Amino acid sequence: MNNSIYQLDDFTLRLPISQLARITAQQFANQQPNPEKAEQVRLNTLAVWVVNDYLEMMDIPTDLQASDSWNPVMRLCGNVADLEVPSVGRLECRPVHLHQQTCSIPPETWEERVGYLVVQFDESLQEARLLGFIPSVAAETLPLEQLQPLEAFIDHLAQLRQSPVTSLVDLSQWFVGIFEIGWETIESLWNVPELRPGYAFRSTETVALNALNRPESIIKRAKLIDLGIQIFNQPVMLIVEISPEKDQQTSIYLQLHATGNQIYLPPGVHLTVLDSSGTVFLDAQSRKSDNYIQLQFRGEPSEQFSVRVALDDTSITEYFRI
Repeated sequence: MNNSIYQLDDFTLRLPISQLARITAQQFANQQPNPEKAEQVRLNTLAVWVVNDYLEMMDIPTDLQASDSWNPVMRLCGNVADLEVPSVGRLECRPVHLHQQTCSIPPETWEERVGYLVVQFDESLQEARLLGFIPSVAAETLPLEQLQPLEAFIDHLAQLRQSPVTSLVDLSQWFVGIFEIGWETIESLWNVPELRPGYAFRSTETVALNALNRPESIIKRAKLIDLGIQIFNQPVMLIVEISPEKDQQTSIYLQLHATGNQIYLPPGVHLTVLDSSGTVFLDAQSRKSDNYIQLQFRGEPSEQFSVRVALDDTSITEYFRI
């Protein structure tokens, strides 16, 4: 028998799985297109729920609704089991079966995560074991013997609260075809029926319609932004277009779109650009009948800025370096 099993037993934690957790996981699974995807979502949901229960037990605040794993579109599009921890970041909660010695870590979760917790389930799904933690990964297979104890995880969270990790999107790398995980082509996102906008673009300035007619030096990527309050159960889509200028500056063009069957953005959504000091540089606000809002500006090489998408008291911020 593998000795790593005994090593793991020294610092694992057993937690009961509530009936509400199982019902919720089954509801999410029932929304999936095939049995394989349904089982993936069911276990991912239970893993997130167990970690959420553990953090609540430790008096660590969480925000399930702000997590991709609680968004029906994101569950369908990816293999995500994340849990938002306010003022810290997103934890990935990966499930394993009883006799597994390794854990699968999908590449789409290698970035924008502040740590990984592994949750073990048996067939009854009455009880789960938190096997341990690892702060970062760079491979699809994680040997369970590499896991650190939960005490190290709590210390890790305490350090992150003092100095939260902020990942920068390096726009200069986009020009050479290197893109951060989560930034997809516009066409690939709109080819998902649940995301395709329920309106036809009429503006000749719209990024998607001009994709085939723009110079090759113009680079465009899009990312789904979930404001955490489940607006119509649909995320919004942030589109970033960059192009080089003759004076070594970079032109940056931002658009924020509604997705799915929502024709308009909710009124009052802000798209804001902030400089490296956090001062507001540009701001646009959606009105009653806006399909999208947009901003355009130029920046110097290595200059840093951030883009904030906000509605009422909820906001998501993406950080960039030119």
